[in-house]
Amino acid sequence: MDFKPLSHFIDHITSWRIPWAEVIVMQHNKTIFHYKGGYANLEDKIQINDSQIVNIYSLSKILTCTAALQLVEKGAILLSDLISDYLPEYADMTVQKVLPDGRVDTERAKQPITVRDLFTMSAGFSYDLEAPSIREVVERTNGRVQTREFAAALAKEPLLFEPGTRWNYSLCHDVLAALVEVVDGRKFSSYVHDEITGPLGMIDTGFDLTDEQLTRLTPQYEYNDVLNKPVRKDGNGYRLGEEFESGGAGLLSTASDYILFLNTLTNRGTSPEGIRILSPASVDLMRTDHLNDRTRSDFSTGYHDGYGYGLGVRTHISKARSGSLSPLGEFGWSGAAGCLGIIDPETQLTIMYAQHLLNSQEPYVHPRIRNIVYACLES
Repeated sequence: MDFKPLSHFIDHITSWRIPWAEVIVMQHNKTIFHYKGGYANLEDKIQINDSQIVNIYSLSKILTCTAALQLVEKGAILLSDLISDYLPEYADMTVQKVLPDGRVDTERAKQPITVRDLFTMSAGFSYDLEAPSIREVVERTNGRVQTREFAAALAKEPLLFEPGTRWNYSLCHDVLAALVEVVDGRKFSSYVHDEITGPLGMIDTGFDLTDEQLTRLTPQYEYNDVLNKPVRKDGNGYRLGEEFESGGAGLLSTASDYILFLNTLTNRGTSPEGIRILSPASVDLMRTDHLNDRTRSDFSTGYHDGYGYGLGVRTHISKARSGSLSPLGEFGWSGAAGCLGIIDPETQLTIMYAQHLLNSQEPYVHPRIRNIVYACLES
């Protein structure tokens, strides 16, 4: 295996728009390549190191869906359950309706939201964190809105469509985190630590940082096209306060820490040390394509061509359409600042790619990372 093309690509993108990048490739539970380049702090020219903590944003979603699937395995919930059985504020939802004159009205939803809809982004939610009910709960709690309160506030907003009829990237997994809290009884962060990150030895993954970890939180940037350079833009706009444990975008981690979780899924739910967080059947259900004729066109566009959507993950279903060198069944997700997880049980391959740049250039970077790695395996 010759990974020079991958190191050259990392050098290329870090001399282009991305301040720094790190990639770890594991196969058969061993790290076969680890490379990083660029500056964690552009102003002070501090190079990236192995312990830099970043916002992984929507890469949190895979872990949230894993937590909820654990409850499915325990018989605590079913995918077919109505979420109003656990979150009663979702019992009587409204849906937006466009009138013939172009005005928008609302009507009572004909279909209830199911647990499956939360997993599969088909509940009808948006990703509008400025919605009136959300802004009201943030102001009322003085910025200390908690996960369960957030879910209750979101229920006051009209849905964009009837549940189950479309796919829309949204706040579904934030509500799924609230569902885990209600069903299990623990705070979502406590559940995640007790059932996933703690057993796997993930010491740098969580919603909050210790004083020591704060010293390792990497500056975040956003590329400014006018200035033609990255500019500092710290913070996580999806958190809505320190007490909101966003299942959709709230986790912080390091590349070397989060790959422990991803690699456990590559092993179909059991870590190399024998720690089981999911059954193989649950991992296979997670990476099964759950799109249908009504929802597929909402998802499978652009660089998602050839991929379906499972339970919180994209999943490879057509090499002809994707142009991807990965095998069918490869799955994973990504985050707003550019982190990427690739999970491949067939090849026993796990990839964790990290960066910390908003407007991340994901459509350019991520498909190339994937193809370069698989090509290098054959060299």
